[in-house]
Formats: sequence, structure tokens, C-alpha cells
Amino acid sequence: MDRVSKVVRNTKETQISLQINLDGSGEYCVDTGIPFFNHMLELFARHGLFDLKLKAHGDIEIDYHHTVEDVGLALGKAVKEAVGDKAGMNRYGFFILPMDETLARCAIDLSNRPYLVYNAPADNLAWVKDFNLALVKEFFQAFANEAGANLHITLEYGNEPHHMAEGIFKCFAKALDMATRKDPRRGDNLPTTKGSI
Repeated sequence: MDRVSKVVRNTKETQISLQINLDGSGEYCVDTGIPFFNHMLELFARHGLFDLKLKAHGDIEIDYHHTVEDVGLALGKAVKEAVGDKAGMNRYGFFILPMDETLARCAIDLSNRPYLVYNAPADNLAWVKDFNLALVKEFFQAFANEAGANLHITLEYGNEPHHMAEGIFKCFAKALDMATRKDPRRGDNLPTTKGSI
């Protein structure tokens, strides 16, 4: 059974069409109108081995915030739909990723209990061209809320803004890939003793 989901999200601020295949090969077609954000989402798809199709049109002439946050919401919803009842799935994933002088750490539990712990630059001091790295936290908060994910992201160290963001997105991709993978030893069993997630 294919673990594919398509989400369409239309508001007065953004129009988004997103499709993800959790069992893909890392193919992507991404257009958000925000070049650096496109780059981060392409890295996410390639390193997580997710097939991702995304077209987003937002009020980026005002600010990038609405588009970044709403793409996070759409991606979270798509992942939640694609994993279905989570039978046979790992549920947990983690990764530590070096990116030159930067080291990122990510742990995720697809527990249906949304919570974000984000220990990385989230102020207005770090920019890549015209992209404010404070928006990275907004993206992951939106994702966690819609995916029902307990998501912990820590930037252990780093000082180059591009490397910091890239390390975080790649690390997230690898952790999510681990969490969404099916383990044949589980069969159709849920990764919980409660009977439901």
C-alpha cells in the first residue's frame, strides 16, 4: 500500500498544493516563490528519500511568514495522513548531522501529541539573503502541530546561517525517515502498548 498523501490548503494568504510519498526515492519539484526555502525543502526531500511535489503561492510581497508557516502546516498534515494508523511503523526517529562547522540534532516521536522543543537561533539576527532564520522555528512549530509530532531540534553549535538552517533541515529529514519507516518485525502491530496512537 502506497503511503502517499496530497493536501490542498487555500486561505486568503496562501494557496498550497503538496504531495508526499514517504516511500519515495528523494525526487522533488518545489516552488514556494522563496528561493532559500525551496532549497531547504529540496534538501529535506532528497535526504529523507521522500518524493515531494509542492506548489505554494503566498503573499510574499508582504512577508515570507505566512507561506513558510502554511507550508509547515500542509506538510505536517500530509505526513499524518500518509502514515495512516501507523501499524508496523517505527514511530521514533533521531539523527545527529554535521554540516561543516555546524552540528544539528533532531529527535521525533509521531505520537499524536504535538510539542516542539527548538534550541536553535530563532531571533531576528540570522539571515540568509532575505530569509530570516526565525522562520525556521515557525515552520517546525506548524509541522509539529499538524503532524501530531513531538519534535526536538537542537543546534549544538554553528555560526554560518546557511549551514545552520541546512543542517537542521537535513537532520530533520533523516529523523523523519527513520520514524516513518516500517519494521517488518512489527507486522501490523502498532508501536505502542496503549492500543492506539
